Amino acid sequence: MRETAQDDIGQALLRAFAEQGYEAALPDLHTISVRLPDGTTANADISAWRDHAANAGPGALQEAAAGYAAQAAAAFGRGSERIRDQDLRMRLYTDDALGEMRDSLVTRRLAPGLIETVVVDYPDSIMPLDRARLGDAPQDAAFGAAVAHSLAEEHYASTSSVGGVPVTHIGGTHRYVGAHAHVLRRHTGQAPYGALVSFPLPEYVLVHEIGGEAHLFAAMEAVQDLSRRLYDTGDKALSPQVYWWRPGRHEELPEAEALRSGLVPDLRPVGVQVDHQERSVAFQSADTGELAELWMRDHG
Repeated sequence: MRETAQDDIGQALLRAFAEQGYEAALPDLHTISVRLPDGTTANADISAWRDHAANAGPGALQEAAAGYAAQAAAAFGRGSERIRDQDLRMRLYTDDALGEMRDSLVTRRLAPGLIETVVVDYPDSIMPLDRARLGDAPQDAAFGAAVAHSLAEEHYASTSSVGGVPVTHIGGTHRYVGAHAHVLRRHTGQAPYGALVSFPLPEYVLVHEIGGEAHLFAAMEAVQDLSRRLYDTGDKALSPQVYWWRPGRHEELPEAEALRSGLVPDLRPVGVQVDHQERSVAFQSADTGELAELWMRDHG
């Protein structure tokens, strides 16, 4: 959805950037794209600012827009300097969320349907990092720093029973919780069959270690249902998809080395459709069948 002249909040922000001497555009409702003097563009998620501006009221709208644009202009002024590692974070987006901007940003695939993006964490805004601003710095190092600092953000992890299935909830008040996909060993035991993992919200990750007393199909149903509920009711939801985490090369490395290695965890989309009346189960991917065969070999 593109901005229209009736979008008073968006138009106010464009005017504010023009007053700062920057050409800006709104490729979608939640993104502003600003052309920098060196010809590159800087993109920022303005979702939170929109909420703030809407609550400020019409009389204070231009003032709020001017303040945001001034802060962004100050940040752009630092753009020619080397991005400091401690400013970097990692945020998850779906394939279609970044649209045409994806190729110009520092991104990589985490799993089918999910993209990891390095962002710069300014005091009052988050901006995806343009590839041009990396300079000669290796991308793997940028991701390593971004994931490490995201993991250092305050978060909690608690395990509760969902229909008799133990599910660990990893959460926080920020949108970098998805970085915990890189340290799933922190949240499981030996996990000989891996774990079921989902990312329904930017602030939330669900993990179920496969094994124990919970039947695989019951566990998949429980995680699917919980992920779907969170996705359907949450703000700026990410994805209801459940993945099978299969520990591999990424987990064989020491944690700090793994973060800098350029490797990502092996996450495969899985799902089941259970007909309780007919007592039948339909697998929704080939990887689901592989997981079921692996589990049934020891539990059949």
